[in-house]
Amino acid sequence: MMRATEIRRAGEWSGSPRDWIELDFDSRHRRRMAMTAEGGLAFLLDLPKAEALMEGDGLILEDGGIVEVRAAKEPLLEITCTDQAHLVRVAWHLGNRHLPTELLGDRLRIRSDHVIEDMVRKLGATATGIEAPFNPEGGAYGHGRTHGHDHSHDHSHDHGHHHHG
Repeated sequence: MMRATEIRRAGEWSGSPRDWIELDFDSRHRRRMAMTAEGGLAFLLDLPKAEALMEGDGLILEDGGIVEVRAAKEPLLEITCTDQAHLVRVAWHLGNRHLPTELLGDRLRIRSDHVIEDMVRKLGATATGIEAPFNPEGGAYGHGRTHGHDHSHDHSHDHGHHHHG
């Protein structure tokens, strides 16, 4: 099976992709996973480490071909509040539960969740069900960070391969 071993970020590749693949949020944070693109191209995603794939990123195949990543629409809750302070308070409650949250300035998006929907409404916010691609803050897991909150090991990381665009 053909392997894709590298990601080129949106805007860092050009030309026509050989195929494209639509992935939900969970599937866009993988290190190794067999995938089948929309046109039927089967390949193995095989990255050195798990990375958050974003809309428009290109997965580089061994033969140089590119599979374009598209963010699938998912059931989300779009949360709006009375003012900025209210929004910040609601965002804090979501963050306190370690929920991946997409911050859109005047509104928040989280995955559809009845428990959270009730909580948000009790906090006086409006929650509307929508279908949209989900791109939470920091790729939810943060680029190049671990799950933990201990950042004291940063000096030991290899800085040679980070491409912040």
